[in-house]
Amino acid sequence: MISLRYHIVSIAAVFLALAVGVVLGSTALNGALLSGLSDEKGKLATQVSDLQAERNELNARLSDADAFAGSVGPKVVAGALDRRSVVLITTQEANPADRDALRQLIEQSGARVSGELQLTDAFTDPVKADQLRQVVTRLQPAGSTFPTAGDPGTLAGALVGSVLLLNKDTAQPQSTTDELAAAIAGLQDGGFANASPGIGPGQLALVLTGGQATGDGAGDKAATLARFAAQLDRSGAGTVLAGDPPSAEGTGAIGFVRADTSATSILSTVDNANTAAGRVSTVLALKEQLDGGTGRYGIAGNAQSPAPGVAQPGS
Repeated sequence: MISLRYHIVSIAAVFLALAVGVVLGSTALNGALLSGLSDEKGKLATQVSDLQAERNELNARLSDADAFAGSVGPKVVAGALDRRSVVLITTQEANPADRDALRQLIEQSGARVSGELQLTDAFTDPVKADQLRQVVTRLQPAGSTFPTAGDPGTLAGALVGSVLLLNKDTAQPQSTTDELAAAIAGLQDGGFANASPGIGPGQLALVLTGGQATGDGAGDKAATLARFAAQLDRSGAGTVLAGDPPSAEGTGAIGFVRADTSATSILSTVDNANTAAGRVSTVLALKEQLDGGTGRYGIAGNAQSPAPGVAQPGS
């Protein structure tokens, strides 16, 4: 009996020793693990701090570069569009500050802004496509020829181009003042656009948008605006489509244009009009259009160079 008790006590002692060993080993392991995690946390914190410092330095450089572009911009574009006229067309996503800065720079280039047409959200809304098509067809000026393509963007570009762009060869209006008034009134009554008082035709057109389209039918929205701008280009002496960097992505109007070789062969695009440098590029692109050239400018991966006449870094 005593022997049995002895063996039970011995076995209990062994299990107790094993348990203590596991606890002590676990404590040591946890200590090592926590120490390692603490070291890793410190390294990550240092990396984050270094990256933040690098980002702040890059932002400061960009800010300085943009300030420089803003200060020299008027001198760079001076006389580029002397005695020309530009009609400004904006979407509701376009930043008013960018619009005003572009308008000022266009005027500093020697050109006159003949008016502004603001396209509403309904203009690119796929749900409103049939209605826009009907309105545009009804407002077609007598004697004008619209493309056979039935998409609303192209047809709207043909209408606006026929009344708000001068003939590229003669620099004369392509429609009467009554036809211009009827077209603007029809677009406004349909909820597709709003025009500035006294808007008139120009030799060139600048279409200013914001970022990429979002929500249902984003691709259709981008396509409508892109085709509208491309048809405007065919209607007059030249057109530039400008926007923010996101507009050069897949569901952006500029991205849609740059994916279409038939559009990029005639329509110029600028994807950083939210910066002083991009706005200078926009005015220079209008001048290039007037001279028969075209290009893809800005900072996006699908741009060919930062500005007309400037080689892409590394090329």
